[in-house]
Amino acid sequence: MLNIPVASPERRFQAQNPDLARPSCDLRLYTRVGFGGHDWDMTSTNLESTAVEERAALFSALGDPIRLQILDQLAPGQQCVCEMQEAIDIASNLLSYHLRVLKEAGLVEARRRGRWIDYQLSEQAAQLVQGSLPSGVR
Repeated sequence: MLNIPVASPERRFQAQNPDLARPSCDLRLYTRVGFGGHDWDMTSTNLESTAVEERAALFSALGDPIRLQILDQLAPGQQCVCEMQEAIDIASNLLSYHLRVLKEAGLVEARRRGRWIDYQLSEQAAQLVQGSLPSGVR
C-alpha cells in the first residue's frame, strides 16, 4: 500500500472550487484510517469520535436482515457454511460476504476444517453489542 498524503476536505473543496475558496490556516495533520473495509479521513479534532464510529459500524453489521438470519442460525452452535447455505436461500458469494462483515465486526469466528469453514458466534458478541448501546440503555 502506498503512503500517499491525503488532502483535507477543505483543501479538496478549494481545489475543486477556486472561485469560492477562502484561505485556510488549518494545519491539522490528516491521515487515512481503515476499519471494517472503510476508510475515513481522521484529524486530531475528530479522534474522539472514533468510538462512536466503531459503535455505528457494529450496528451497521447488525442492520441487515440476512446477517440477522445468519446470527439466528449460529445461535445454537457452530455450523458449516454448507449447512447455512441450505437454511438461508442466497448465493454462496453473498453468504461469504455477509459472514465476512460479521467476522470483521467481531460477532462471529471462523475455523477451517479441511476445505470447509465452520462459523460460530464469538464469545464476546453479546458484550460487543451491549457495550455499543448508549450508557442509559445498558
